[in-house]
Amino acid sequence: MTEITDPKVKKILEQYERKRLKEKERYERLKETDEFKNKNRERARNHYNLNKEVKRNNYMENRDFLNARSSYYYYKKTERLEDFKLKYPEKIELLSSGNLFI
Repeated sequence: MTEITDPKVKKILEQYERKRLKEKERYERLKETDEFKNKNRERARNHYNLNKEVKRNNYMENRDFLNARSSYYYYKKTERLEDFKLKYPEKIELLSSGNLFI
């Protein structure tokens, strides 16, 4: 096994940094082209269509928690948390079980 010395490590890191810089420059050049935008939009559209049911099912399973969390943040923003705690004790329990500390 070869030993890795400090100069070798430094050289490897410099090569990696140069490679990442070149990749970033290439991406910055390409991201504004119409071809890149169209391919990216098509990929996103396909992903959305393939995973639409998964997202819907995930939302349906967590609907009550998401609703409670949304209400909690609304009451927190309007500085009426005590009203929330008195009005919705079941939501407080749901949020506590979902690891949202109140």
